[in-house]
Amino acid sequence: MHQKKILILISGPHASGKTTIARAIAREFKLRYISAGEIFRNMAKERGMNLVQFTKYVEENPDIDYEIDNRMMEEMKKGNVVVDSQLAYFFSRRISDKNIVKISMMVYADLEKRIQRLMGRDGLSREEAIREIRVREESERDRFKKLYGVELWALDDFDVVINTSHLAIEEAIDLCVSIVRKLLEIKK
Repeated sequence: MHQKKILILISGPHASGKTTIARAIAREFKLRYISAGEIFRNMAKERGMNLVQFTKYVEENPDIDYEIDNRMMEEMKKGNVVVDSQLAYFFSRRISDKNIVKISMMVYADLEKRIQRLMGRDGLSREEAIREIRVREESERDRFKKLYGVELWALDDFDVVINTSHLAIEEAIDLCVSIVRKLLEIKK
């Protein structure tokens, strides 16, 4: 019997801990890691824009979303990857390969916790952090609804939802790794 490939899909609001958790899961299970957010940030930097400016730019240029989403899709088809992306769970529905085990996880944190994390991580003022979260998330909700007809973060779309609001990052990582390990046992 040949080994099934693994596809772990991590989604959730900005600054909820999803990237840190996704990277840790990739390391733990020796999987590749790809991030739509990193691609987005690099594209903004290449154009000399901050994230709020680039978000507004992308609203008028949907080809950028399509480019990022197509890159994610190509990586998902290969398997053995952790995908850190708002829409990975949505696009994974297009993968019908029975030799790929899919696990979808939403990582969530309350708004106040996310504001604090963004301030600490990116050195933003409170007002800047609030604006970045609001502008990016409102834009993504609108863009993804318009482009793909998808509602972000509907609970039914995920195998598991983790609230990191009251967990230290090490606790959140340990919990998520344990859940992924158990789901892999169940789904294989």
